[in-house]
Amino acid sequence: MSAENIEESFQLQLEAIQLLQNALDTSYLDAYIENIENMNDNYQVRIVNDVPKQSTVEEVQRIYQKLQGVSLEKEERRKVSQLLLLKGMQTEPLQPNHQLTPDSIGFLFVFLLEQLYPQKDSLKTVADLACGMGNLLFTVLTNLENEGYSLQGYGVDNDETMLAVSASNSQWISADVNLFHQDAATDLLMDPTDAVFSDLPVGYYPMDENAQNFETAAEGTHSFAHHLLIEQSMKYVKENGFGLFLVPTNFLETEQSEELKKWLADKVYLQGIVQLPDELFKNKAASKSIIILQQKGNKAKQASEVLLAKVASLKEPEKVSAFFNEFKEWQAANLAE
Repeated sequence: MSAENIEESFQLQLEAIQLLQNALDTSYLDAYIENIENMNDNYQVRIVNDVPKQSTVEEVQRIYQKLQGVSLEKEERRKVSQLLLLKGMQTEPLQPNHQLTPDSIGFLFVFLLEQLYPQKDSLKTVADLACGMGNLLFTVLTNLENEGYSLQGYGVDNDETMLAVSASNSQWISADVNLFHQDAATDLLMDPTDAVFSDLPVGYYPMDENAQNFETAAEGTHSFAHHLLIEQSMKYVKENGFGLFLVPTNFLETEQSEELKKWLADKVYLQGIVQLPDELFKNKAASKSIIILQQKGNKAKQASEVLLAKVASLKEPEKVSAFFNEFKEWQAANLAE
């Protein structure tokens, strides 16, 4: 991986985005989408009603000429897109549920999926029902592809701008992804996949009538969106398949946890809870964990010992390795072949 090429592409694209943002009088995110779509269109600057003006077009085209000489692999392109989006979030902060899933967490999802699906032909389709701008989905797709997996991805989100970022990025990265702009808690136009995963939005789901179609729905109040999306996601994973979800660490201790615990006990196997390092969160109340669920099936059973692990640090390689070893030992002792 070429750090120099990533840096060069980042700086050139940032310059193009800023030129487009000023010329179009738009947000950073919309200018980002415009830039990526221009590059996807053979590096042609789109002009609508004489905007941007010719002098800006010429400046951007000079940048694009340079960009065409910068060679990037799929994962390098994903990294550039992430850096550009993070740069934009410094000046135009996004609400928490729209923020990018950090690579440090994304790579944990990659590791877990590799371990849970050691036979590469057993993992061909994956879905993220709250894909947002797609960073977690693309992190999984590009990194597992580098390990020899051949994957088709599916992403769902109800935010048009977030999904536009995902769509333009998927084309630029050349990721094999189908994207759906809809409420993920409604019927989806996709078949069950081999695995599901998501960095779930935390908060209340406003459509009370629709929520009542779910076993995890609360009575007499708005239901937690992340509870409904866990249940919905597991409907779209095949028998024996796994679901990995980033959730608040206290997910079993809230006022709506009884409905969730009942559903977990009845419908799926809760195989593991991996608490993320405290260093990732501003305060303990905001801490999150990755939960590992398994769909019932003829090759699945409840682990005799549910994995309860905490990753001490993602900054110290020896502590990451210690977690990897702990997970592999637990898997060998507890998960059905």
